[in-house]
Amino acid sequence: MITGLKPKGFTWVITNRLAISERIGGNGFQHRRVRRDEEIDWIVHEAAITDVVSLLAGNQNLSSYTAADLNVHHVPVVGEVPSETRTELYGTIDRASAGKHAVVLVHREIIDDILAGLLGGYIVHAGLVANPILALAVIQEIVGWALGPEGRSLVQPET
Repeated sequence: MITGLKPKGFTWVITNRLAISERIGGNGFQHRRVRRDEEIDWIVHEAAITDVVSLLAGNQNLSSYTAADLNVHHVPVVGEVPSETRTELYGTIDRASAGKHAVVLVHREIIDDILAGLLGGYIVHAGLVANPILALAVIQEIVGWALGPEGRSLVQPET
């Protein structure tokens, strides 16, 4: 029996270890409490998520994640993404995924070139794919579209 509602755009980057999605409860200004609660139920019970890394500028949903016994991490990403933010994000994902049974969800308002590029950069950072060009191809296959210049630039190793 399936519990809850699968978040929009939910996609595994590393199967059963690292996923991405749109903001839980949907994007946009309107708050959708019932949908948010259903999606949190799904990520906890169906996807077995243990940690949520929010890239939103504000603190939307953070208390709801804590109430659902999820480990919460907040790395705001607004505008251009400086190397310091990438370093902070990659360290956060490393720490969140360090446990044997850890399953991490990273989300932004929507799945866009920035989110995809950051996760492409993460798989290079984590040593899962050594070549940034190959990592770009992998993340593009995962998200289903070709990243633009902004997303492609984020797949490069941190400087």
